[in-house]
Amino acid sequence: MYARVTTIQIQDGKFEEAIGIAKDSIAPLAKEQPGFKNLLALTNPEDEEVLLISLWETEEALHAGEDSGYYEDQIGKLSTVLDGRALRENYTVDNLA
Repeated sequence: MYARVTTIQIQDGKFEEAIGIAKDSIAPLAKEQPGFKNLLALTNPEDEEVLLISLWETEEALHAGEDSGYYEDQIGKLSTVLDGRALRENYTVDNLA
């Protein structure tokens, strides 16, 4: 399995709005992507930071969204609440337990 971790810093006072966009707009479309497994949000409201973790069956599925423009379209939905740019990193997932 593969993971994309996107770190986003949220503007002051826009934290709940950002989570709403991720839950109501980004997550439903992610479920339609081939090879998509899950979308998780690790949140830190005090620091206005969110880590969005998407899980993918294959490395090809992970990169397909990047190559097609899907990923950038989804990040664009957060443009009104972002404080700076989103940072994207890709990982291999190892199940340890």
